[in-house]
Amino acid sequence: MSEKNNIKAQTAFGDAVNNGDFDAFDELVAADCVDHDPAPGQESGPAGYRAFFTQMRTAFPDLHLEVEHLVADENNVAFAYTLTGTHEGPFMGHESTGKPIRVRGMQISRFEDARMVERWGATDENGILDQLGIAPR
Repeated sequence: MSEKNNIKAQTAFGDAVNNGDFDAFDELVAADCVDHDPAPGQESGPAGYRAFFTQMRTAFPDLHLEVEHLVADENNVAFAYTLTGTHEGPFMGHESTGKPIRVRGMQISRFEDARMVERWGATDENGILDQLGIAPR
């Protein structure tokens, strides 16, 4: 797969996160995709990402992922991003606070045949909790 196609697939994943079109994950994520940093209880493959981002967009209906820096090669895309949103629904057992969040994160995705097959990543989860004024569970 080419660097250009990797970037296109990763960009489509980000677009799906931003516009809530989680059915797109069926075409972008391999069924046996390995996530080395899954959310607690997240299942593998497209269904896992669909469930996770459904929860995130319920908690933060205006959730937005902005890529700040991206590098790619024939198999991988790595990027730094900023995640923003307003806490309007349940999140990690806490009711809405109405507070905005803005946190940074990084991700590396490996692709085969235009589908993500492996992912490593980290988002400043403690930063989210701190900005919402809630303690980690």
